[in-house]
Amino acid sequence: MATIRKRKNKDTTRYQALVRLTGHPTITKTFTLKADAERWARVTEIKIENGDLGVVAKPTNETLGEVLEKYLHQITPKKKSSEVEKIKIKRLMREPVASVQFCRLTPQHIAKFRDDRLRSVSGTTALKDLSLLSHAITIAVREWGLPLAVNPVKQITKPKQNKPRDRRLEAGEEQQLMAACSESRNPYFKAFVVVAIETAMRRGEVLSLQRQHIDFEARTAFLPDTKNCYNRTIPLSNRAILQLMDIQPHISGRVFPISVTALRGQWRRMIAKTGLDDLHLHDLRHEATTRLFEKGFNIMEVSTITGHRDLQMLKRYTHIRAADLVLRLG
Repeated sequence: MATIRKRKNKDTTRYQALVRLTGHPTITKTFTLKADAERWARVTEIKIENGDLGVVAKPTNETLGEVLEKYLHQITPKKKSSEVEKIKIKRLMREPVASVQFCRLTPQHIAKFRDDRLRSVSGTTALKDLSLLSHAITIAVREWGLPLAVNPVKQITKPKQNKPRDRRLEAGEEQQLMAACSESRNPYFKAFVVVAIETAMRRGEVLSLQRQHIDFEARTAFLPDTKNCYNRTIPLSNRAILQLMDIQPHISGRVFPISVTALRGQWRRMIAKTGLDDLHLHDLRHEATTRLFEKGFNIMEVSTITGHRDLQMLKRYTHIRAADLVLRLG
């Protein structure tokens, strides 16, 4: 916090501004006018918090890995995607950059992490990792008082995002998918895949679906806690309803009592067994969204079902085949 002290020296009155922030040395400056002292103090506080002043406090021994671990326990649980983020942070904690002393982090450390990561993942995935690192560093400096003059993630060149995926199920692939799902030992896996294809729900929305929120007579499912914080009710097709009715109720109340890790494992094994080329679990949402348009729903109706608030993002999820448009043209 800033403190303004009045200083009198014979016939002269001056004002000394002191800026104290946890993890940073005290900075002072003297002014003739009190208003100038207050203004300087406010600007200085903002510059320190943003890392624009180049002020570094006494070094501490925390490593980036220890900061990530604290973030994992204090910040991640408050997020809707906490289960997925826990997996990401635990993987980041195993990276070489995690062993670097936090106060000695440089853009060079982050750039090396970026380059190493890009050897095994896409630009979009690397961007997500960098974004997570950046937020953890910002929280550590602003809220936990750890010393770092500038967030090094903000100083490096970011990798380019991938082009939007346009993978759709080709002729016969859905049958292959269903056959493989039927052979899964997990009694919920096939129903999960069917509901995902039929509803265009996000993975997390399907996994968190509660049986009490399904109206079998009205053929709707209520989603009270979505990614963008808006409740929504989605229609269910006959196929989706039949699958949901076949699922035995679970004591937890969840329709699909599967963890994210278990679901990923099931999907990987299924893809390996079928040999379906480059098919991601998230592609089912693309497929389902496009099918809604193909059934004749307009853009507002589709966005109501899928939960897209940004129509530009909805466009990225839509991959209508030119061949199908030709048939409609006649």
